[in-house]
Amino acid sequence: MAQSLYERLGGTDGITSIAADVVDNHAANPEVGKRFADSDIPALKQKAADFFITGSGGPQVYEGKSMLDAHRGMNISDEEFMAVVDDVMDALAKNGIGEGEKAEVLYIFYQLRPDVVRV
Repeated sequence: MAQSLYERLGGTDGITSIAADVVDNHAANPEVGKRFADSDIPALKQKAADFFITGSGGPQVYEGKSMLDAHRGMNISDEEFMAVVDDVMDALAKNGIGEGEKAEVLYIFYQLRPDVVRV
């Protein structure tokens, strides 16, 4: 049987590392960094890791808001969304994730786009 995306991303430890890098990338990104200026970065890293873990087929540990509820009223632009996607792809590359897994993550992000952009 094929491994889940969760397993191929390195399980909880691997995904926790990826999520931490994603949040660090967002915070340093001139396109979206201002949105993270007043955030509790450690809490955000944990929430991002939990979201990735649950969303990739791992244990059901995410207890946060839906993507729509989390982004409602933020009026995120297409450019900001693409900057976030680039940050995620960079974090995956930094963590040695393969092209097939990157494509799966990219597909998931594009499925979430309607709940994030301009809501």
